[in-house]
Amino acid sequence: MTAAMNTGADAPDLTTTAGKLADLRARIAETQAPMGEASVEKVHEAGKKTARERIEYLLDEGSFVEIDALARHRSKNFGLDAKRPVTDGVVTGYGTIDGRKVCVFSQDGAVFGGALGEVYGEKIVKIMDLAIKTGVPLIGINEGAGARIQEGVVSLGMYSKIFYRNVQASGVIPQISLIMGACAGGHVYSPALTDFIIMVDKTSKMFITGPDVIKTVTGEEVTQEELGGAHTHMSTSGTSHYTGADDADALDWVRELVGYLPLNNRDEAPRMEADIMVGSIQDNINDTDLELDTIIPDSPNQPYDMKDVITRIVDDGDFFEIQEHYAENIIIGFGRVEGRSVGIVANQPMQFAGCLDIKAAEKAARFVRTCDAFNVPIIEFVDVPGFLPGTNQEYDGIIRRGAKLLYAYSEATVGKITVITRKSYGGAYCVMGSKDMGADIVLAWPTAQIAVMGASGAVGFIYRKELKAAAAEGKDVAALMKEYEKEYEETLVNPYMAAERGYVDAVIPPSETRGQIIEGLRLLDRKVVNVPAKKHGNIPL
Repeated sequence: MTAAMNTGADAPDLTTTAGKLADLRARIAETQAPMGEASVEKVHEAGKKTARERIEYLLDEGSFVEIDALARHRSKNFGLDAKRPVTDGVVTGYGTIDGRKVCVFSQDGAVFGGALGEVYGEKIVKIMDLAIKTGVPLIGINEGAGARIQEGVVSLGMYSKIFYRNVQASGVIPQISLIMGACAGGHVYSPALTDFIIMVDKTSKMFITGPDVIKTVTGEEVTQEELGGAHTHMSTSGTSHYTGADDADALDWVRELVGYLPLNNRDEAPRMEADIMVGSIQDNINDTDLELDTIIPDSPNQPYDMKDVITRIVDDGDFFEIQEHYAENIIIGFGRVEGRSVGIVANQPMQFAGCLDIKAAEKAARFVRTCDAFNVPIIEFVDVPGFLPGTNQEYDGIIRRGAKLLYAYSEATVGKITVITRKSYGGAYCVMGSKDMGADIVLAWPTAQIAVMGASGAVGFIYRKELKAAAAEGKDVAALMKEYEKEYEETLVNPYMAAERGYVDAVIPPSETRGQIIEGLRLLDRKVVNVPAKKHGNIPL
Protein backbone atom coordinates (compact mmCIF):
# COMPACT_ATOMS: atom_id res chain seq x y z
CA MET A 1 0.00 0.00 0.00
CA THR A 2 1.40 3.41 -0.91
CA ALA A 3 1.53 6.48 1.28
CA ALA A 4 -1.04 8.12 -0.97
CA MET A 5 -3.54 5.38 -0.04
CA ASN A 6 -3.06 5.39 3.75
CA THR A 7 -6.38 4.82 5.49
CA GLY A 8 -7.54 3.83 8.94
CA ALA A 9 -6.81 5.15 12.39
CA ASP A 10 -3.17 5.96 11.60
CA ALA A 11 -3.98 7.97 8.48
CA PRO A 12 -3.07 11.67 8.79
CA ASP A 13 -5.86 14.22 8.94
CA LEU A 14 -5.55 15.89 5.55
CA THR A 15 -7.84 18.73 6.61
CA THR A 16 -5.04 20.13 8.80
CA THR A 17 -1.60 21.52 7.97
CA ALA A 18 0.01 19.09 10.40
CA GLY A 19 -1.75 16.21 8.72
CA LYS A 20 -0.64 17.33 5.28
CA LEU A 21 2.97 17.56 6.48
CA ALA A 22 2.73 14.09 7.99
CA ASP A 23 1.35 12.78 4.71
CA LEU A 24 4.26 14.37 2.82
CA ARG A 25 6.78 12.80 5.19
CA ALA A 26 5.19 9.40 4.68
CA ARG A 27 5.34 9.78 0.92
CA ILE A 28 9.00 10.83 1.03
CA ALA A 29 9.84 7.95 3.36
CA GLU A 30 8.38 5.56 0.81
CA THR A 31 10.92 6.73 -1.80
CA GLN A 32 13.76 5.30 0.29
CA ALA A 33 12.66 1.73 -0.49
CA PRO A 34 9.94 1.76 -3.17
CA MET A 35 9.70 -2.04 -3.24
CA GLY A 36 10.08 -2.51 0.52
CA GLU A 37 12.95 -3.21 2.88
CA ALA A 38 13.23 -6.82 1.71
CA SER A 39 14.31 -5.63 -1.73
CA VAL A 40 17.02 -3.46 -0.14
CA GLU A 41 18.35 -6.44 1.79
CA LYS A 42 18.44 -8.49 -1.41
CA VAL A 43 20.58 -5.84 -3.12
CA HIS A 44 22.97 -5.75 -0.16
CA GLU A 45 23.23 -9.54 -0.13
CA ALA A 46 24.43 -9.36 -3.75
CA GLY A 47 27.28 -7.11 -2.61
CA LYS A 48 25.80 -4.01 -4.25
CA LYS A 49 24.47 -0.65 -3.19
CA THR A 50 20.91 0.49 -3.87
CA ALA A 51 20.25 3.13 -6.51
CA ARG A 52 19.89 5.81 -3.84
CA GLU A 53 22.95 4.67 -1.88
CA ARG A 54 25.05 4.91 -5.02
CA ILE A 55 24.12 8.57 -5.47
CA GLU A 56 24.74 9.33 -1.81
CA TYR A 57 28.18 7.70 -2.00
CA LEU A 58 29.08 9.46 -5.25
CA LEU A 59 28.15 12.99 -4.22
CA ASP A 60 29.45 15.18 -1.42
CA GLU A 61 27.70 14.36 1.84
CA GLY A 62 24.34 16.06 2.15
CA SER A 63 24.54 17.73 -1.27
CA PHE A 64 21.98 15.63 -3.17
CA VAL A 65 18.79 17.45 -4.19
CA GLU A 66 16.22 15.05 -5.61
CA ILE A 67 13.66 15.90 -8.27
CA ASP A 68 10.61 13.89 -9.34
CA ALA A 69 10.87 11.72 -6.24
CA LEU A 70 7.10 11.19 -6.13
CA ALA A 71 6.67 10.24 -9.79
CA ARG A 72 4.71 7.07 -10.60
CA HIS A 73 3.90 5.38 -13.88
CA ARG A 74 0.42 5.87 -15.36
CA SER A 75 0.14 2.73 -17.48
CA LYS A 76 -2.88 0.45 -17.10
CA ASN A 77 -1.80 -2.29 -19.50
CA PHE A 78 -1.48 -5.90 -18.29
CA GLY A 79 -2.36 -5.02 -14.70
CA LEU A 80 0.41 -2.46 -14.21
CA ASP A 81 -2.07 -0.08 -12.56
CA ALA A 82 -2.16 -2.42 -9.56
CA LYS A 83 1.53 -1.81 -8.92
CA ARG A 84 2.70 1.80 -9.03
CA PRO A 85 5.91 2.10 -6.98
CA VAL A 86 7.08 5.61 -6.21
CA THR A 87 10.10 6.93 -8.23
CA ASP A 88 9.10 4.51 -11.05
CA GLY A 89 12.52 2.89 -10.95
CA VAL A 90 14.96 5.79 -11.27
CA VAL A 91 16.31 8.37 -8.81
CA THR A 92 17.18 11.75 -10.34
CA GLY A 93 18.58 15.04 -9.08
CA TYR A 94 21.72 17.11 -8.66
CA GLY A 95 24.46 17.69 -6.12
CA THR A 96 28.18 18.33 -5.89
CA ILE A 97 31.46 16.46 -6.24
CA ASP A 98 34.27 18.27 -4.42
CA GLY A 99 32.03 21.32 -4.37
CA ARG A 100 31.35 21.34 -8.13
CA LYS A 101 27.80 20.86 -9.42
CA VAL A 102 26.74 17.73 -11.32
CA CYS A 103 23.42 16.22 -12.39
CA VAL A 104 22.83 12.53 -11.80
CA PHE A 105 20.36 9.71 -12.31
CA SER A 106 20.49 6.22 -10.81
CA GLN A 107 18.39 3.38 -12.18
CA ASP A 108 16.81 1.00 -9.67
CA GLY A 109 17.01 -2.63 -10.72
CA ALA A 110 14.63 -3.56 -7.90
CA VAL A 111 11.70 -1.81 -9.60
CA PHE A 112 10.40 -3.79 -12.59
CA GLY A 113 13.94 -5.09 -13.10
CA GLY A 114 15.03 -1.57 -13.98
CA ALA A 115 12.98 -1.69 -17.20
CA LEU A 116 12.39 1.72 -18.75
CA GLY A 117 8.85 3.05 -19.10
CA GLU A 118 7.32 6.40 -19.98
CA VAL A 119 7.62 8.20 -16.63
CA TYR A 120 11.01 6.62 -15.93
CA GLY A 121 12.21 7.96 -19.28
CA GLU A 122 10.66 11.38 -18.70
CA LYS A 123 12.60 11.71 -15.45
CA ILE A 124 15.91 10.97 -17.18
CA VAL A 125 15.09 13.36 -20.04
CA LYS A 126 14.28 16.11 -17.56
CA ILE A 127 17.57 15.77 -15.67
CA MET A 128 19.48 15.62 -18.96
CA ASP A 129 17.82 18.85 -20.10
CA LEU A 130 18.68 20.46 -16.78
CA ALA A 131 22.33 19.43 -17.08
CA ILE A 132 22.56 20.85 -20.60
CA LYS A 133 20.84 24.14 -19.66
CA THR A 134 23.00 24.69 -16.58
CA GLY A 135 26.24 23.46 -18.15
CA VAL A 136 27.20 20.77 -15.64
CA PRO A 137 28.37 17.15 -16.07
CA LEU A 138 25.78 14.39 -16.29
CA ILE A 139 26.46 11.12 -14.49
CA GLY A 140 24.20 8.16 -15.20
CA ILE A 141 24.18 5.05 -13.01
CA ASN A 142 22.71 2.30 -15.15
CA GLU A 143 21.04 -0.98 -14.25
CA GLY A 144 18.12 -2.29 -16.26
CA ALA A 145 16.75 -4.99 -18.49
CA GLY A 146 15.72 -2.83 -21.41
CA ALA A 147 12.30 -1.49 -22.35
CA ARG A 148 9.23 -2.01 -20.15
CA ILE A 149 7.36 -4.34 -22.49
CA GLN A 150 3.94 -3.62 -20.98
CA GLU A 151 4.19 0.03 -22.02
CA GLY A 152 4.91 -0.78 -25.66
CA VAL A 153 6.19 1.80 -28.11
CA VAL A 154 6.10 4.53 -25.47
CA SER A 155 9.18 2.95 -23.89
CA LEU A 156 10.98 2.90 -27.22
CA GLY A 157 10.06 6.53 -27.80
CA MET A 158 11.60 7.49 -24.46
CA TYR A 159 14.81 5.67 -25.39
CA SER A 160 14.95 7.72 -28.57
CA LYS A 161 14.53 10.95 -26.61
CA ILE A 162 17.38 9.95 -24.29
CA PHE A 163 19.70 8.99 -27.16
CA TYR A 164 18.94 12.27 -28.94
CA ARG A 165 19.90 14.25 -25.85
CA ASN A 166 23.09 12.23 -25.41
CA VAL A 167 24.11 13.38 -28.87
CA GLN A 168 23.05 16.99 -28.31
CA ALA A 169 25.04 17.08 -25.06
CA SER A 170 28.11 15.44 -26.60
CA GLY A 171 31.03 17.84 -26.50
CA VAL A 172 28.98 20.33 -24.49
CA ILE A 173 28.98 18.73 -21.04
CA PRO A 174 30.94 15.69 -19.83
CA GLN A 175 28.74 12.58 -19.79
CA ILE A 176 29.79 9.67 -17.60
CA SER A 177 28.06 6.29 -17.39
CA LEU A 178 28.38 3.69 -14.66
CA ILE A 179 27.15 0.17 -15.42
CA MET A 180 26.29 -1.27 -12.02
CA GLY A 181 24.25 -4.33 -12.86
CA ALA A 182 22.94 -6.10 -15.93
CA CYS A 183 22.11 -3.77 -18.84
CA ALA A 184 20.61 -5.12 -22.04
CA GLY A 185 18.96 -3.92 -25.21
CA GLY A 186 18.18 -0.22 -25.31
CA HIS A 187 19.80 0.29 -21.92
CA VAL A 188 23.31 0.03 -23.42
CA TYR A 189 23.02 2.55 -26.27
CA SER A 190 22.84 5.63 -24.06
CA PRO A 191 26.07 4.72 -22.21
CA ALA A 192 27.73 4.05 -25.57
CA LEU A 193 27.02 7.67 -26.56
CA THR A 194 28.64 9.10 -23.45
CA ASP A 195 32.28 10.06 -22.87
CA PHE A 196 33.24 7.45 -20.28
CA ILE A 197 31.87 4.05 -19.23
CA ILE A 198 32.76 2.47 -15.90
CA MET A 199 31.85 -1.11 -14.97
CA VAL A 200 32.08 -3.26 -11.84
CA ASP A 201 33.86 -6.60 -11.74
CA LYS A 202 31.54 -9.63 -11.65
CA THR A 203 28.30 -7.62 -11.23
CA SER A 204 28.21 -5.50 -14.41
CA LYS A 205 26.95 -6.85 -17.74
CA MET A 206 26.36 -5.09 -21.07
CA PHE A 207 25.02 -6.63 -24.26
CA ILE A 208 22.51 -5.94 -27.01
CA THR A 209 21.36 -9.55 -27.31
CA GLY A 210 21.54 -11.96 -24.39
CA PRO A 211 22.98 -15.50 -24.27
CA ASP A 212 19.58 -17.21 -24.64
CA VAL A 213 18.75 -15.42 -27.88
CA ILE A 214 22.25 -16.01 -29.23
CA LYS A 215 21.93 -19.74 -28.52
CA THR A 216 18.53 -19.88 -30.22
CA VAL A 217 19.64 -18.01 -33.34
CA THR A 218 23.23 -19.18 -33.80
CA GLY A 219 23.56 -22.21 -31.56
CA GLU A 220 26.49 -20.57 -29.79
CA GLU A 221 26.67 -21.07 -26.03
CA VAL A 222 28.10 -18.22 -23.98
CA THR A 223 27.64 -16.99 -20.42
CA GLN A 224 26.55 -13.46 -19.54
CA GLU A 225 29.99 -12.79 -18.07
CA GLU A 226 31.79 -14.01 -21.19
CA LEU A 227 29.46 -12.10 -23.47
CA GLY A 228 29.27 -8.75 -21.72
CA GLY A 229 31.10 -8.80 -18.41
CA ALA A 230 33.44 -6.09 -17.18
CA HIS A 231 36.56 -8.02 -18.23
CA THR A 232 35.22 -8.51 -21.77
CA HIS A 233 34.45 -4.83 -22.25
CA MET A 234 37.71 -3.68 -20.69
CA SER A 235 40.14 -5.97 -22.52
CA THR A 236 38.35 -7.15 -25.68
CA SER A 237 35.70 -4.73 -26.93
CA GLY A 238 37.18 -1.54 -25.50
CA THR A 239 33.72 -0.33 -24.49
CA SER A 240 34.65 0.22 -20.85
CA HIS A 241 37.17 2.74 -19.55
CA TYR A 242 37.61 1.33 -16.03
CA THR A 243 36.61 -1.74 -14.03
CA GLY A 244 35.90 -1.18 -10.36
CA ALA A 245 36.50 -3.93 -7.83
CA ASP A 246 33.09 -3.11 -6.34
CA ASP A 247 30.48 -0.34 -6.39
CA ALA A 248 32.52 1.88 -4.07
CA ASP A 249 35.70 1.58 -6.15
CA ALA A 250 33.84 2.47 -9.36
CA LEU A 251 32.18 5.49 -7.75
CA ASP A 252 35.48 6.66 -6.25
CA TRP A 253 37.06 6.49 -9.71
CA VAL A 254 34.30 8.68 -11.14
CA ARG A 255 34.79 11.25 -8.40
CA GLU A 256 38.47 11.45 -9.34
CA LEU A 257 37.71 11.57 -13.07
CA VAL A 258 35.37 14.54 -12.64
CA GLY A 259 38.24 16.45 -11.03
CA TYR A 260 40.16 16.44 -14.33
CA LEU A 261 37.24 17.72 -16.42
CA PRO A 262 35.68 21.17 -16.77
CA LEU A 263 31.98 21.60 -16.08
CA ASN A 264 31.29 22.24 -19.76
CA ASN A 265 32.89 23.10 -23.10
CA ARG A 266 33.09 26.82 -22.27
CA ASP A 267 34.83 26.24 -18.98
CA GLU A 268 38.59 25.87 -18.53
CA ALA A 269 40.20 22.62 -17.49
CA PRO A 270 40.29 22.63 -13.69
CA ARG A 271 43.44 23.67 -11.85
CA MET A 272 44.55 22.48 -8.45
CA GLU A 273 46.93 24.13 -6.05
CA ALA A 274 50.46 23.03 -6.91
CA ASP A 275 54.08 24.07 -6.69
CA ILE A 276 54.88 26.65 -9.37
CA MET A 277 58.18 26.69 -11.21
CA VAL A 278 60.08 29.91 -10.49
CA GLY A 279 63.24 30.82 -12.38
CA SER A 280 64.87 29.03 -15.28
CA ILE A 281 64.19 25.47 -16.39
CA GLN A 282 67.76 24.46 -15.55
CA ASP A 283 67.52 25.90 -12.04
CA ASN A 284 64.49 23.73 -11.30
CA ILE A 285 65.86 20.32 -12.33
CA ASN A 286 65.57 17.85 -9.45
CA ASP A 287 66.55 14.23 -8.84
CA THR A 288 63.34 12.93 -10.42
CA ASP A 289 64.05 14.92 -13.57
CA LEU A 290 67.61 13.59 -13.71
CA GLU A 291 66.31 10.02 -13.69
CA LEU A 292 64.94 10.67 -17.18
CA ASP A 293 68.50 11.08 -18.50
CA THR A 294 69.12 7.36 -18.00
CA ILE A 295 65.70 5.92 -18.75
CA ILE A 296 66.22 5.12 -22.47
CA PRO A 297 68.23 1.91 -23.02
CA ASP A 298 71.35 2.09 -25.19
CA SER A 299 69.96 -0.60 -27.47
CA PRO A 300 67.17 0.76 -29.71
CA ASN A 301 65.49 -2.64 -29.57
CA GLN A 302 65.31 -2.86 -25.79
CA PRO A 303 61.91 -1.88 -24.37
CA TYR A 304 61.25 0.38 -21.41
CA ASP A 305 58.05 1.36 -19.65
CA MET A 306 56.73 4.68 -20.96
CA LYS A 307 54.72 5.05 -17.75
CA ASP A 308 58.05 5.58 -15.98
CA VAL A 309 58.51 8.64 -18.18
CA ILE A 310 54.98 9.95 -17.64
CA THR A 311 55.07 9.66 -13.85
CA ARG A 312 58.29 11.67 -13.76
CA ILE A 313 56.64 14.51 -15.68
CA VAL A 314 53.22 14.93 -14.04
CA ASP A 315 52.67 16.53 -10.64
CA ASP A 316 53.48 14.17 -7.75
CA GLY A 317 53.87 11.27 -10.19
CA ASP A 318 50.07 10.95 -10.24
CA PHE A 319 48.88 9.56 -13.59
CA PHE A 320 45.16 8.76 -13.96
CA GLU A 321 45.18 6.07 -16.63
CA ILE A 322 42.14 5.25 -18.75
CA GLN A 323 41.45 1.94 -20.55
CA GLU A 324 44.59 0.49 -19.00
CA HIS A 325 43.91 -3.06 -20.18
CA TYR A 326 42.75 -2.33 -23.72
CA ALA A 327 45.14 -1.69 -26.64
CA GLU A 328 48.04 -1.64 -24.22
CA ASN A 329 50.45 -0.53 -26.96
CA ILE A 330 49.14 2.98 -26.41
CA ILE A 331 48.64 4.78 -23.11
CA ILE A 332 45.99 7.41 -22.45
CA GLY A 333 44.99 9.25 -19.32
CA PHE A 334 44.99 12.47 -17.34
CA GLY A 335 47.61 14.12 -15.20
CA ARG A 336 48.42 17.58 -13.91
CA VAL A 337 51.30 19.90 -14.66
CA GLU A 338 51.59 22.89 -12.32
CA GLY A 339 48.09 21.98 -11.18
CA ARG A 340 46.47 22.25 -14.62
CA SER A 341 44.71 19.22 -16.07
CA VAL A 342 46.39 17.68 -19.13
CA GLY A 343 45.56 14.74 -21.37
CA ILE A 344 48.39 12.32 -22.12
CA VAL A 345 48.78 10.03 -25.14
CA ALA A 346 51.89 7.84 -25.31
CA ASN A 347 53.24 4.84 -27.17
CA GLN A 348 54.15 1.88 -24.96
CA PRO A 349 57.39 0.14 -26.10
CA MET A 350 56.59 -2.75 -23.74
CA GLN A 351 53.72 -3.85 -26.03
CA PHE A 352 54.22 -4.55 -29.77
CA ALA A 353 57.34 -2.34 -29.48
CA GLY A 354 54.94 0.62 -29.41
CA CYS A 355 53.51 -0.05 -32.88
CA LEU A 356 50.14 1.48 -33.68
CA ASP A 357 47.30 -0.83 -34.64
CA ILE A 358 43.56 -0.43 -35.18
CA LYS A 359 42.60 -0.63 -31.53
CA ALA A 360 45.36 1.73 -30.42
CA ALA A 361 44.49 4.31 -33.07
CA GLU A 362 40.80 4.30 -32.17
CA LYS A 363 41.52 4.39 -28.45
CA ALA A 364 43.81 7.40 -28.82
CA ALA A 365 41.56 9.19 -31.32
CA ARG A 366 38.57 8.99 -29.00
CA PHE A 367 40.61 10.35 -26.11
CA VAL A 368 42.12 13.19 -28.15
CA ARG A 369 38.65 14.30 -29.23
CA THR A 370 37.42 14.16 -25.63
CA CYS A 371 40.29 16.35 -24.45
CA ASP A 372 39.74 18.80 -27.29
CA ALA A 373 36.00 19.03 -26.63
CA PHE A 374 36.64 20.00 -23.02
CA ASN A 375 39.65 22.30 -23.36
CA VAL A 376 42.23 19.93 -21.89
CA PRO A 377 45.69 20.40 -23.47
CA ILE A 378 47.31 17.28 -24.93
CA ILE A 379 50.84 16.00 -24.34
CA GLU A 380 52.15 13.15 -26.51
CA PHE A 381 55.15 10.95 -25.73
CA VAL A 382 56.36 9.26 -28.88
CA ASP A 383 58.28 6.02 -29.37
CA VAL A 384 56.69 4.37 -32.39
CA PRO A 385 58.40 2.22 -35.06
CA GLY A 386 55.34 2.29 -37.33
CA PHE A 387 51.99 0.59 -37.84
CA LEU A 388 51.59 -3.06 -36.89
CA PRO A 389 51.88 -5.14 -40.09
CA GLY A 390 49.60 -8.05 -40.90
CA THR A 391 46.74 -9.18 -43.09
CA ASN A 392 44.28 -8.99 -40.18
CA GLN A 393 45.07 -5.32 -39.72
CA GLU A 394 44.65 -4.59 -43.42
CA TYR A 395 41.46 -6.63 -43.80
CA ASP A 396 39.93 -5.07 -40.68
CA GLY A 397 40.45 -1.56 -42.03
CA ILE A 398 43.69 -0.13 -40.63
CA ILE A 399 43.72 2.47 -43.43
CA ARG A 400 40.32 3.90 -42.55
CA ARG A 401 40.36 3.23 -38.83
CA GLY A 402 43.95 4.33 -38.33
CA ALA A 403 43.07 7.60 -40.06
CA LYS A 404 40.77 8.43 -37.15
CA LEU A 405 43.80 9.40 -35.08
CA LEU A 406 45.13 11.59 -37.88
CA TYR A 407 41.75 13.27 -38.07
CA ALA A 408 41.31 13.71 -34.33
CA TYR A 409 44.74 15.23 -33.78
CA SER A 410 44.47 17.58 -36.77
CA GLU A 411 41.01 18.68 -35.68
CA ALA A 412 42.03 19.44 -32.09
CA THR A 413 42.53 23.13 -31.30
CA VAL A 414 43.72 22.83 -27.70
CA GLY A 415 47.38 23.27 -26.84
CA LYS A 416 49.40 20.31 -28.15
CA ILE A 417 52.93 19.40 -27.08
CA THR A 418 54.86 16.42 -28.45
CA VAL A 419 57.93 14.81 -26.89
CA ILE A 420 59.82 12.30 -29.07
CA THR A 421 61.74 10.02 -26.74
CA ARG A 422 63.07 7.46 -29.23
CA LYS A 423 61.63 6.04 -32.46
CA SER A 424 59.37 8.05 -34.73
CA TYR A 425 59.25 6.29 -38.07
CA GLY A 426 57.25 6.59 -41.27
CA GLY A 427 53.54 7.31 -41.29
CA ALA A 428 53.39 6.80 -37.54
CA TYR A 429 55.66 9.86 -37.19
CA CYS A 430 52.94 11.92 -38.85
CA VAL A 431 50.13 10.43 -36.77
CA MET A 432 51.78 10.86 -33.38
CA GLY A 433 51.62 14.62 -33.02
CA SER A 434 54.02 15.82 -35.70
CA LYS A 435 54.60 19.52 -36.32
CA ASP A 436 52.72 19.60 -39.59
CA MET A 437 49.73 17.81 -38.06
CA GLY A 438 49.21 20.79 -35.76
CA ALA A 439 51.53 20.24 -32.80
CA ASP A 440 52.31 23.61 -31.22
CA ILE A 441 55.59 22.54 -29.65
CA VAL A 442 57.67 19.50 -30.63
CA LEU A 443 60.54 18.48 -28.38
CA ALA A 444 62.99 15.64 -29.01
CA TRP A 445 65.45 13.89 -26.77
CA PRO A 446 68.97 13.19 -28.11
CA THR A 447 67.92 9.53 -28.24
CA ALA A 448 65.20 10.34 -30.79
CA GLN A 449 65.30 8.48 -34.11
CA ILE A 450 63.22 10.38 -36.65
CA ALA A 451 63.23 8.82 -40.11
CA VAL A 452 61.15 7.18 -42.80
CA MET A 453 62.14 3.76 -41.48
CA GLY A 454 64.72 1.99 -39.35
CA ALA A 455 68.27 1.39 -40.50
CA SER A 456 67.98 -2.29 -41.49
CA GLY A 457 64.92 -1.75 -43.69
CA ALA A 458 66.28 1.44 -45.21
CA VAL A 459 69.68 -0.04 -46.06
CA GLY A 460 68.08 -3.02 -47.77
CA PHE A 461 66.17 -0.59 -49.97
CA ILE A 462 68.78 2.14 -50.59
CA TYR A 463 71.74 -0.20 -51.18
CA ARG A 464 69.96 -3.18 -52.68
CA LYS A 465 72.09 -3.05 -55.87
CA GLU A 466 75.35 -2.76 -53.95
CA LEU A 467 74.39 -5.60 -51.61
CA LYS A 468 73.34 -7.81 -54.52
CA ALA A 469 76.65 -7.14 -56.29
CA ALA A 470 78.61 -7.82 -53.11
CA ALA A 471 76.85 -11.14 -52.67
CA ALA A 472 77.63 -12.09 -56.27
CA GLU A 473 81.30 -11.28 -55.67
CA GLY A 474 81.39 -13.39 -52.51
CA LYS A 475 81.96 -10.43 -50.19
CA ASP A 476 80.89 -10.31 -46.52
CA VAL A 477 77.36 -8.94 -46.99
CA ALA A 478 76.63 -8.85 -43.24
CA ALA A 479 79.66 -6.67 -42.56
CA LEU A 480 78.72 -4.40 -45.44
CA MET A 481 75.17 -4.13 -44.10
CA LYS A 482 76.49 -3.00 -40.72
CA GLU A 483 78.67 -0.39 -42.41
CA TYR A 484 75.74 0.96 -44.41
CA GLU A 485 73.47 0.90 -41.35
CA LYS A 486 75.99 2.94 -39.37
CA GLU A 487 76.17 5.49 -42.19
CA TYR A 488 72.36 5.68 -42.36
CA GLU A 489 71.98 6.09 -38.60
CA GLU A 490 74.61 8.83 -38.42
CA THR A 491 73.04 10.66 -41.36
CA LEU A 492 69.31 10.30 -40.75
CA VAL A 493 68.36 8.32 -37.63
CA ASN A 494 68.66 11.14 -35.11
CA PRO A 495 66.73 14.28 -34.15
CA TYR A 496 69.08 16.77 -35.75
CA MET A 497 67.97 16.72 -39.38
CA ALA A 498 64.40 17.31 -38.16
CA ALA A 499 65.65 20.11 -35.90
CA GLU A 500 67.56 21.72 -38.77
CA ARG A 501 64.38 21.87 -40.82
CA GLY A 502 62.06 23.03 -38.03
CA TYR A 503 60.10 19.79 -37.64
CA VAL A 504 61.47 19.69 -34.08
CA ASP A 505 61.49 22.93 -32.09
CA ALA A 506 64.22 21.88 -29.68
CA VAL A 507 66.43 18.92 -28.87
CA ILE A 508 66.63 18.81 -25.08
CA PRO A 509 68.16 16.72 -22.31
CA PRO A 510 65.39 14.48 -20.95
CA SER A 511 65.84 16.08 -17.53
CA GLU A 512 64.53 19.39 -18.92
CA THR A 513 61.29 17.86 -20.21
CA ARG A 514 58.98 18.83 -17.35
CA GLY A 515 60.29 22.39 -17.33
CA GLN A 516 59.88 22.72 -21.08
CA ILE A 517 56.31 21.41 -20.86
CA ILE A 518 55.51 23.85 -18.05
CA GLU A 519 56.74 26.81 -20.08
CA GLY A 520 54.93 25.56 -23.17
CA LEU A 521 51.61 25.17 -21.36
CA ARG A 522 51.92 28.66 -19.90
CA LEU A 523 52.26 30.04 -23.41
CA LEU A 524 49.52 27.87 -24.89
CA ASP A 525 46.99 29.19 -22.38
CA ARG A 526 46.81 32.12 -24.79
CA LYS A 527 46.34 30.00 -27.92
CA VAL A 528 43.64 31.17 -30.33
CA VAL A 529 42.66 29.15 -33.41
CA ASN A 530 40.27 30.21 -36.16
CA VAL A 531 38.79 27.21 -37.94
CA PRO A 532 36.90 27.25 -41.26
CA ALA A 533 33.13 27.58 -40.98
CA LYS A 534 31.42 24.23 -41.59
CA LYS A 535 28.55 22.15 -40.32
CA HIS A 536 30.88 19.37 -39.20
CA GLY A 537 33.76 17.34 -40.55
CA ASN A 538 33.47 13.81 -41.88
CA ILE A 539 35.70 11.69 -39.65
CA PRO A 540 36.41 8.27 -41.26
CA LEU A 541 34.03 6.26 -39.11
